[in-house]
Amino acid sequence: MQSITSSNIIKVNAGSHMPATDVLAVEEPLEIRLVYFTEGKKIEKNISVTMRTPGNDIELATGFLYTEGIISGTEQIATVADVKENVVNVTLKENVVPAIHQLDRNFYTTSSCGVCGKASIDAVKTYCDAPGDYPYDTLQCPVQLIISLPHMLRDQQAVFEQTGGLHACAIFNTSGQLLLLREDVGRHNALDKLIGAALNGDNLPLSEHVLLLSGRASFELLQKAAMAGIKVIAAVGAPSSLAVQMAEEWNITLIGFLRGDRFNIYSGAQRIVS
Repeated sequence: MQSITSSNIIKVNAGSHMPATDVLAVEEPLEIRLVYFTEGKKIEKNISVTMRTPGNDIELATGFLYTEGIISGTEQIATVADVKENVVNVTLKENVVPAIHQLDRNFYTTSSCGVCGKASIDAVKTYCDAPGDYPYDTLQCPVQLIISLPHMLRDQQAVFEQTGGLHACAIFNTSGQLLLLREDVGRHNALDKLIGAALNGDNLPLSEHVLLLSGRASFELLQKAAMAGIKVIAAVGAPSSLAVQMAEEWNITLIGFLRGDRFNIYSGAQRIVS
């Protein structure tokens, strides 16, 4: 499936107008279905429909189920398959009971905000069951590393360069090496794809890495990152008040307004060194 398409437009400039062709990011629905077994009975449940940019749909489905706390790892999954266009089925092993109660969400979420379907702010606060004790306070990130990240991200954003219409997120190691990058019209989808890729590659937790967000830092992105064990998050845009609150509660270093050689540290300043 294509992630970009073209459209015939009229370009207006200083009073003149002329026909032209523009490149657009594709936005289509993806239905995520969960198949599991209860007392020998097969159950197929529609978990979510999200508006996303086609591509990396398997990662998006597994990442979504993991960051919502419905599954705890790929060892619970029997198969993941595109059963038809814009539909992914995730089938669990017969002895696995999914944590469906973790998902208090309407079936429809928009590409701009994955939280809108949540029933209440208490339901938004998904129990963060990130596994294991990580050496959180041994991680240190030089200032020069942090300010170099947006430039490296932009260099690798292939679809954004063509359309200007996508959010991106990326994982870097503390040497500044870009390890994973995903793009999507929805910022929460981009992060689910990224975490899904790390999950499928058996690379979780990401406790010794830095997450860069191309836009703002919302609560839901903090929650998803925490589920992956991420302890340093840098955003080009602003954080929300709830994102800052959650970063403090989860001992996450949160950076916002990362532009040029400037940024603000909202939480976890001990991990940023000169």
